[in-house]
Amino acid sequence: MEIADLLHPDAVLANLKGTSKKQVLQELAARAAALTGQDEQAIFATLIEREKLGTTGVGNGVAIPHGRLPGIEAPWALFARLEKGIDFDAVDGQKVDLIFLLLAPEAAGADHLKALSRISRCLRNGELCTKLRGADDPEALYALLTENSVNRAA
Repeated sequence: MEIADLLHPDAVLANLKGTSKKQVLQELAARAAALTGQDEQAIFATLIEREKLGTTGVGNGVAIPHGRLPGIEAPWALFARLEKGIDFDAVDGQKVDLIFLLLAPEAAGADHLKALSRISRCLRNGELCTKLRGADDPEALYALLTENSVNRAA
């Protein structure tokens, strides 16, 4: 599974504004709802429920909020680079500025885990994260995230 299988160019946001974890998750839920046709409140509730289990702020300025949602037919992702880092209760205490949202079907099973693993491997690449932080437009972000050589090396 490649990032391009999960992420479409219209699901990449640059310079997203937000001052809190809740506000950013609400904005991401609204964007995801608009792109998927799913209910915004259901998406937001799914993300909040997952955060209650433990933070999805995985460290190094990265968060991967995720959840299973009825109505989603295949794993689907949205990427956002925040204008300014926010407190996300990350495991390392650092502010988060790169967020990869993942929604999966309720019965996704292994596909959900494969998608999470793929995203995690991609965002553990320090060189890629530096480039993502330096990119100012969605097209550049998408190109960086879906570049095959980076994805294979990650």
